[in-house]
Amino acid sequence: MSKHLAGEAMTAQEARIAAWLAGVFSLRIVGLFMILPVFALYAEHLDGATPALAGLAIGIYGFSQAIFQIPFGLLSDRLGRKRVIVVGLLVFAAGSVLAGVSHSIWGVIAGRALQGAGAISAAVMALAADLTREEHRTKVMAVIGVSIGVAFAVSMVAGPVLEGLIGVPGIFWLTAGLALGGIAVVRYCVPDPLDARLHRDTQPVPAQFRRVLVDPQLLRLDLGIFVLHLVLTATFVAVPHALVEQAGIPVNRHWEIYLPTMVLGMAAMVPFVIIGEKKRRLKQVFVGAVALLALAELGLVAFHAGAVGISLVMFLFFTAFNLLEATLPSLVAKMAPPDAKGTAMGFYASMQFLGAFCGGAAGGWIRGHYGLSAVFEFGVVATLVWLAAAWTMKNPRYLSSYLLNTGPLDESAAAELARRLTDIRGVAEAVVIASDGVAYLKVDRHALDEPALLAHSRLPA
Repeated sequence: MSKHLAGEAMTAQEARIAAWLAGVFSLRIVGLFMILPVFALYAEHLDGATPALAGLAIGIYGFSQAIFQIPFGLLSDRLGRKRVIVVGLLVFAAGSVLAGVSHSIWGVIAGRALQGAGAISAAVMALAADLTREEHRTKVMAVIGVSIGVAFAVSMVAGPVLEGLIGVPGIFWLTAGLALGGIAVVRYCVPDPLDARLHRDTQPVPAQFRRVLVDPQLLRLDLGIFVLHLVLTATFVAVPHALVEQAGIPVNRHWEIYLPTMVLGMAAMVPFVIIGEKKRRLKQVFVGAVALLALAELGLVAFHAGAVGISLVMFLFFTAFNLLEATLPSLVAKMAPPDAKGTAMGFYASMQFLGAFCGGAAGGWIRGHYGLSAVFEFGVVATLVWLAAAWTMKNPRYLSSYLLNTGPLDESAAAELARRLTDIRGVAEAVVIASDGVAYLKVDRHALDEPALLAHSRLPA
């Protein structure tokens, strides 16, 4: 029986699956975030609008997504991945249409809440796991992760451009169209899985909820992603107003600020990611990025009255934001138990969405009562709280997740295999789940004796 080495490239079908599912993710992310840089100004023209309600409309999708994303993932185990994804995208499209036809702030709030209720993230991850081999799972998830980052950057630039061409209602209608395009991709481009089963590296497992919720290191990271998206959403409740009212730049030209600062910020963060991972300075890089985010918010307090000042500060903001978006999932993967990574990532994602909700609601309320500067001051305080928590976290172990297909085992054989795997050079932890037929490992890839490890696998030729 031949073995598939972990260093072997994905098959053409696996690469296509990764690309198509990354596209489904990206279409939804673009639809959610295109209104972020433009909605705060548009909301002023809606019936019944107040700054607080405008902020609520921006962030409310996060509340419904935080509620539904884990249940949708669990439901996909029973009803089928593709069926749940299609239903979720239909709900998302319906919310987009409702927001697009609404002339009142409450109608848009309802539409945005419905958008978030179409929470397909966990189901898409589970489908990707069903359709790819264990040894390539990390690569597939990396492709999806990169696509999310690119989609966010595109949406920040596309939103102001499209606002000038089709208006915010048009953006909502376009978002509905993108969701329907995602359904077509899922139905006609992504194959049906032959065996849909539980994947502990990508899916939450109810029996493990308490385990990850009492882990202080994971809780620090959950706090981190909560604050990061709280600050992001609150900041963009206020920045569009600063660009129009203080800097005199019309909303359809805001992309001229966001495009260069976003691109330069993404480029600037790359060396720090390399230093963090390759030089094993991840905690130092991470804490430095949180401090930079606090500095950027402080800069917005002082320099939000002019285009040059806002541009310089937004460069710092996007550098810190992109760096933190890249390092936080890596830290979760390193610190989560090998067989509970999916559960840890599920709660991490829920805290991200909850942060977006709280940031929109709090940012809008603060702007309405205390003005723009107070929103940025709120961002400074929130980020300093996070900095204190990040400062006390442990240095991560520089271990990677590794999955090994073991084939069917009984419980005693699984326990014996786990013992043998931990004796292999470079294997730090091994958990073999007999019912899954998978060994979930934490390994030091620089020291790993991979041939010895693969001698225990049962992979098809």
